Formats: sequence, C-alpha cells, structure tokens
Amino acid sequence: MYVPDLAPLGDSLAWSSLVAALPLLTIFVTLGVLRWKAHLAAMSAVAVAVAVAVLAYGMPADLALLSASEGAVFGLFPIMWIVLGALFLHQLTVVSGKFEDLRATFHLISEDPRIQAIIIAFCFGGLLEALAGFGAPAAISGVMLVAVGFPALRAAMVVLLANTAPVAFGAMAIPIITAGALTGIPYEEIGAIVGRQTPFLALFVPLILVFVADGRRGVREVWPVALVVGAVFGLAQFVSSNFISVELTDIIASLAGLAAAVVMLRFWQPKGSHEAAERLMASHGDEDLHPGGPAGDGSVVVEAKKEIDLVAQRAALLTPGRIMMALFPYLLVIAVFSVAKLVTPVTDFLAGTDRLVEWPGLHGAVESASTVYKWQWLSSPGTLLVICAIIVGLVQGVKAARIATTFLGTVKTLRFAFLTVASVLALAYVMNLSGQTVTMGHWIAGTGAAFAFLSPILGWLGTAVTGSDTSANALFATLQQSAAEKAGLDPSLMVAANTSGGVVGKMISPQNLTIAAAAVGLAGRESDIFRKLIFWSLGLLLALCLLVGLQSTVLSWMV
Repeated sequence: MYVPDLAPLGDSLAWSSLVAALPLLTIFVTLGVLRWKAHLAAMSAVAVAVAVAVLAYGMPADLALLSASEGAVFGLFPIMWIVLGALFLHQLTVVSGKFEDLRATFHLISEDPRIQAIIIAFCFGGLLEALAGFGAPAAISGVMLVAVGFPALRAAMVVLLANTAPVAFGAMAIPIITAGALTGIPYEEIGAIVGRQTPFLALFVPLILVFVADGRRGVREVWPVALVVGAVFGLAQFVSSNFISVELTDIIASLAGLAAAVVMLRFWQPKGSHEAAERLMASHGDEDLHPGGPAGDGSVVVEAKKEIDLVAQRAALLTPGRIMMALFPYLLVIAVFSVAKLVTPVTDFLAGTDRLVEWPGLHGAVESASTVYKWQWLSSPGTLLVICAIIVGLVQGVKAARIATTFLGTVKTLRFAFLTVASVLALAYVMNLSGQTVTMGHWIAGTGAAFAFLSPILGWLGTAVTGSDTSANALFATLQQSAAEKAGLDPSLMVAANTSGGVVGKMISPQNLTIAAAAVGLAGRESDIFRKLIFWSLGLLLALCLLVGLQSTVLSWMV
C-alpha cells in the first residue's frame, strides 16, 4: 500500500510544499501569463503533478496514472454531465423561440441591464447553486446574461463573481454537511458560523457585479438596489443557517433577495437605464472585450439602440401565457430539484439507484484515500436537468428528432470543455492521493496563532484546484480541525473558515472558468477571464482572512 509522505524532501514541509505547489503554479502561469487554452494548461499541470508524485513523493507510476483516470471520469460524470444538461436545456429554449420571450420578461422586471445582472446572476444563480451546484449556475446564468445583451466576456465575469456567497450552502449545503461528517462537529454548528461570515460577502457582491457591468457610473446610479439585495440576501443567510435550516439557506436567501429587488423597484427606479443598455450593447465591439477586433463605432451604437427597442417592443406584446411559457423551463428545474432534494421518499429512491465502483487497481492501494467512484446515473443533477430539458422541448413544441440533434450539437460544442474539466479533476486526484495537497495544507497549518488569519487560504486553494467547495472541505476539514486544536483555536471556526474561503476560490477554478466560457461562447478564452478575476478573488480572500482573524480574537462574540 502506498502511504503518502508529508515531507518527502529532506523531511522539510517548506521545501516539500514548494515542490507540491508546482502543478498549481503551472496552471496559473499557463492560464494567467502565457494565456494558453484551458485544456492545454490543465493537461500540462496534470503531467507536472504526475511527475512530482512519482519523482518527489515516490508514488508508483501506475497508481499516479490510475488516480488521474478516476479524477478524469469524475470530471466527466457527474460534473460535465451537469453542465451538458444545463446547456441542453438552454439550447432547446432557443430552438423553440421561447428564449426571446424570457429576455423580454426580464425587461419587464427592469429594463436596466445592471439590475438584470443582479437578478439573473446573483438571485437566480444563487437558487441554481442551492439546488444543483457543480457549475449549473455559471452555465445557465451565463447564457441568460448573453441573451439580455451582455458581451460574452463580461457575462462570464459577472456570473463567476456572483457565484461566491451562495457556494458555501450550495447543493443543499453539501460542503457543510461533508465537513461535519469528516470532523464529527455537528454540521448545524459549522453552518451557523459560516452564516456569520458569508453574509459580509453577500452584502458587497451585487455592488461588484454592477461595477463590472457598468463601471463607477453604474455603481453611482444603481447602488441602492444593489445594497438592498445584498443586505437582504446576507440577512436571510444568517437567519436561515442559524435558526431555520442549513440545507435551505440559499433557497431562502435567493428568493428573499429577488423579492427585495422586485419590491424596491416598485417604489424606486435607477437613472440612466436606457443609456446603460446602449453602452452595454455598444461594448460588444470594444477592443477590451474582443482583443484584435474592431473598436466600437457609431454603427455599433445604432445597432445597439435598435436591439434595445426590439426587446422593449417584444416586452410590450407579452401575455401572461407567453411569460409563463418563457419561465416554464426554470420553474420546472426548481420544482424537480426541490422534490428530488426535499421529499424524503424521492430522495431515498434516487439515492438507492446510485452504484459504487471500487476503482480497479487503485482501491485499497493508497492509504486513507477515497477510491470508490459513485455512479449517480439517475440521482445526478445532470440527469435531472436532461429529463427537464426533454420535457421542456416537448412542451414548447420541439420535435423529438430536433431534440436529439440539439443534444448532439451541445455535446460537440462542449468537447474542449469536457477535456479541460476531465484534466482538472485528474490533476486534483493526483495531487490529493499522492499527498501533495495535504503537504501544502500542513505547512500552512504550522503557523500557530497566525493560522486563524491564514485558514481561509486552504479552502480557497482546495476549491481553486478542484472547482468544488465540497472537495475543498473533503481535503482540509480534518486538517483545519487538528491545526486549530494544536494552536488553541476554535475548531468549528476554522472548519467554517475553510468553507467560506472556498467560495472565493471557485471563480478562478479552471473547471468553472471552462464552464462559464463554454456557456457564453468563449471556449478557449479562459485565460482572459482568469486574468480579469484573479485580483477580485484575492481581494475577497484577504477580506475573509481579516474577518476570520478578528473572529478568533476581538470579534469572538460573533462565533
């Protein structure tokens, strides 16, 4: 049996951590500096991870490759299966012609694209994160923002930034439940503390979205509704996680935030909505958003005004029936996922269909490693999304043959995304099973009292590598617990910090970057998105580190 060595290089955690970080450094440099395509960056990082595992950690080459194979399969199913289902659903609404009605429906709520960004990416995206997670918010919200007029790159940035505060409680609070199961700390206790951290993110995220959508001018004109939605969302997260239900936190918060936006817009309207829509449409030709392309000119502005007028005319002709049909796909998704996650007999039935596969050649060969693959052929959110998509297609009048060709076309569109995500998860599994990730974690955990400040970095690191806050907790929750006990800190706070730190790492995860890029039609442009988001991610991480550091000392009453 292969037993990972925490410090294979001269028994030094520091030197071993530097070597263990080489695969991450590879993917960040190739994406952020060299601007490689994501699948090439990910595959190069896998090669480095395997080399480090074999040469530095002494892992047998066959086990390293088998680890990569299990991760690759997990990346394809269930993760990319979920993305495929989400985009398949969207493509069918486009084929049926109902997506234009959806665009007009959002125009009825508000014609201001900056407010539409808050409603679609933050509120609706938060609801999708609560029910599905694993990339579904970036996939569905991204295509919706493009449909209402956002340039592709800006749409990807907005949905990835929005997919922060809800992540800790995503997929019915699976990240927190996982942390509780691994540490023995009641997950309700961990969730309550997370509910006293992520609301501070939620308060400011809508403002950041508005800034990305329309700069300082947008913030000046829309800040009241952005602050109200963020405050209500954050307050609902706190109340639900501490007094109602950890599992239902994001559902309650997302619906509360949406209701707050709708109510406020009945009494207050922002200035400059029409001008903001024109600027947004005109920016489709900006050099900044399309490197090497033509700069925006007068003809682009004219076309933008025509497009806005067409949406307004379509909105004026909408009937309640057309609005309901436009919203039907997403109402169906919410209904199906709510039943699948909340109705116990249905949940138990779906769980009973899962099949456990002991990974050939790997199971039992690596100490304390998860080498059992769960094949969720029916219970996977991806399968539920595909079922919803087929129902939507039939209800909206799409013929069966066209549904089939649309599915195959979606698979073709995502072919490079499949390769990227499979490679990223292969990277994560090699790093985890060889001991590279745990080496870095133990090195950071050895900082004593300063660990309270550094604790969220582990969650950020884990989610940036795997694309999943659940996986980040699976990697580091017990490490956070033991390090906290050694340093005389509150273990529950440190485990919660791992969860909260992970939420700001998701936006720069190659997996999520690929999903968002594929959704908005920018496959191969992941490096551009990464370069624009990395500083937001690091800035929010620093804020969380400061908050957790204070909660371990002068703000301990919050815990």
